[in-house]
Amino acid sequence: MKFKNPIQERRERKEEEKCRKEAEAKKKQKRAFTALAAMLAVCFIIVGIGSCSENAASDPSDSPSQVSTVESTNTPDDTQAQTKTEEPSTAPTETEPQPTETVPVAPAEPAIDLSSIPAYSGDPYVVINNNEPGFTDADLTTTSFETYSDLDSLGRCGVAYANIGTDLMPTEERGSIGQVKPSGWHTVKYDCVDGKYLYNRCHLIGYQLTAENANTKNLITGTRYLNVEGMLPFENMVADYIKETGNHVLYRVTPIFDGDNLVASGVLMEAKSVEDDGEGILFNVYCYNVQPGVSIDYATGDSALDGSAATETPSTEPETPAKTEETTTPVSSGTTYILNTNTHKFHYPSCSSVDQMNESNKQEYTGTRDEVIAMGYDPCGRCHP
Repeated sequence: MKFKNPIQERRERKEEEKCRKEAEAKKKQKRAFTALAAMLAVCFIIVGIGSCSENAASDPSDSPSQVSTVESTNTPDDTQAQTKTEEPSTAPTETEPQPTETVPVAPAEPAIDLSSIPAYSGDPYVVINNNEPGFTDADLTTTSFETYSDLDSLGRCGVAYANIGTDLMPTEERGSIGQVKPSGWHTVKYDCVDGKYLYNRCHLIGYQLTAENANTKNLITGTRYLNVEGMLPFENMVADYIKETGNHVLYRVTPIFDGDNLVASGVLMEAKSVEDDGEGILFNVYCYNVQPGVSIDYATGDSALDGSAATETPSTEPETPAKTEETTTPVSSGTTYILNTNTHKFHYPSCSSVDQMNESNKQEYTGTRDEVIAMGYDPCGRCHP
């Protein structure tokens, strides 16, 4: 057995005791330091939050742009003193783009009472509201658009609304619309009617304005008189103005039905030129859906010569043969006409008006005179085709 020096042994025990105490002291010191750091951190957080809250409550100038933007947009009445000086700079930014960027989602329907419209007395239209349309300044826009109402439960058209510019106007010839049968449609002919056919498929917004062809939401059963004498002059006026100036025209056409009638009593036409605030185009007229010499049952579309029984021409009999004739009749069996797709006049090829016609508006058609008229064209006043 190895002898161990007691002095050396005591010294080692003291050394070990000293190391143990130092280790414990270091642990206590570390715990105290950690606790102190945690307390300081909590104090700093509390002080910081209190300072921010106090600053936010007492000094709004620390973030003027942020505060004024939010308050001036959401609660202008509560912060008039703070935002008053900023209103001139922010108001134009919010209001100026609206006329050119806001496009109606659905057409607005003007308020009109059919009982307030004078009875037809020989003129194709009557002026409404001193010729002032029902648009507001907020409606005026330089952005082109067109909207059409969905057909109602009776299959009737509603308001057609557009801001017409050159970009909406047709770039190609008008196609066939004979497949569309608007509410109240009948195919009947009278000798007293120009072109024989009583009814036309009338565009609410003319093809020459928005290039809408066989759009069922844009075609109503209208008399030849309504189509040619009532609506066409206004459509031509608007088309000519837009082509000459490149400006826009706010344009709204509303078919007016009495109760559940399938045929409209007439149409309300409103228009206002945008860029010149109505200097070029401004009208508000009601066009009568009548045909002199013919009485019409607007509930069904049935008709009769004045003082006589209704014609016995059913709506279905002429339709099917006419459609077959268009696809099966040889070209050589008809007459060749030149159609002006802009003015909707038709001519003999030898007519002097054909030479003056713009090539882009010229269309050759071979068929019967009645077919051309049924397509919505009028005979030329020079060559009388």
